[in-house]
Amino acid sequence: MRYLHTMVRVKDLDASLHFYCDLFGLQEVRRFENEKGRFTLVFLAAKDDMDAVRAGLAPCLELTYNWDTEDYTGGRNFGHLAYQVDDIYAICQKLMDNGVTINRPPRDGHMAFVRSPDGISIEILQKGADLPPQEPWASMPNTGAW
Repeated sequence: MRYLHTMVRVKDLDASLHFYCDLFGLQEVRRFENEKGRFTLVFLAAKDDMDAVRAGLAPCLELTYNWDTEDYTGGRNFGHLAYQVDDIYAICQKLMDNGVTINRPPRDGHMAFVRSPDGISIEILQKGADLPPQEPWASMPNTGAW
């Protein structure tokens, strides 16, 4: 398992980039804009981590900017922790067998979400190529919020 990133939602991307980059000293690693989903993702890293991040060896801070305005209350601006695993089905099965609810099952062999005992959302991503869809995951519905 490898720790990938921490995601926070931001209301004003320019103001956030000014804070995190210009004032705090982080650097932009990559950016992804999704017109259909109406959001922008910006991944940031500390200057001393840039080589490791480019090599896939250090985690990033992900800023998620949703183009449609929303007030984030009750910690909603904090999104999730993300981990990459060798076998998404195996880790989800282990978690489920031990009483953890799979909030967003890995129907696509790529991504799942669970929550910690304290309600922290955790994204689980398949390392490498997506695994072929398989049951029980392929037909399992979402449960709760993720």
